[in-house]
Amino acid sequence: MSAPRTSHPEKFTTVLGDLRLRYIDVGKPNGEPPLLMLHGLASRIEEYDALVTALSPTHRRIVVFDLPGNGYSDKPNRRYSLTYMEDAALALLDHLKIDRANLAGGSLGGNLTLRLGLRAPERFAKLVAWAPAGAWHPHRIWPRVLRLLPTKLLFWPLLRVQSRFWYRRDWPGREEALARAFDFYREVYCDGFVRMYDDLGFEQVTTSLFPVAHRITQPTLLGWGDQDHGLGMGVGVKRLEKLIPRAKLVVFDGARHSLANEVPGPLGQQIDAFLAT
Repeated sequence: MSAPRTSHPEKFTTVLGDLRLRYIDVGKPNGEPPLLMLHGLASRIEEYDALVTALSPTHRRIVVFDLPGNGYSDKPNRRYSLTYMEDAALALLDHLKIDRANLAGGSLGGNLTLRLGLRAPERFAKLVAWAPAGAWHPHRIWPRVLRLLPTKLLFWPLLRVQSRFWYRRDWPGREEALARAFDFYREVYCDGFVRMYDDLGFEQVTTSLFPVAHRITQPTLLGWGDQDHGLGMGVGVKRLEKLIPRAKLVVFDGARHSLANEVPGPLGQQIDAFLAT
């Protein structure tokens, strides 16, 4: 493997029948519910390595896993959906015998965090979502046009275009982070990985959190980098703050979409303070 792997001990388990998931389970209980973190689209546990360190696993239990079709979890060539991702998260918590958790994630992970908080409010105490996908009005036409074209033909060009918006141009770690990401993509490229990317990308841009946000009852911390404007993210996150009854928005100056990579320290401090309140 040429892509760097997490420094934390990796574990594997099988859920939902025959779906093998990779995960890490680190830290010690501190009286709070454990923190489950969900990564972004076509990403993996390693996206949150620096954030896990910033969150001090020496005094908090943290679980991070590769979503189905992502990372080094199984990539069956099947239809993928946001609901299937949620099912996997709930199944992993059941496997770990965690009845109640705090939940956090960015981008796809932020979308899933808010969706899971709505789906199973009895399982999740507090929610943290930064740059959550779905913080926009549904896009109807151009995603359907793209879906008419061969998926494999579009995969690499779309991924390269999308990756240009993850990090601000002057972030010192930008080129190394992009190189590592594409090393990983080349490692795991297969039909299931492409289908996951296509299915979840399409569902996210054609659906919105706005119609259901008012039903999310948990205390919710929203994060946004003030240079992240893709698909109207800035306007959308501010609207979510107004729609979610117990939401608070924190703006990270000079950051773009991948807050866990660009500003893991400040993001970790905000999450720590929020969970301790």
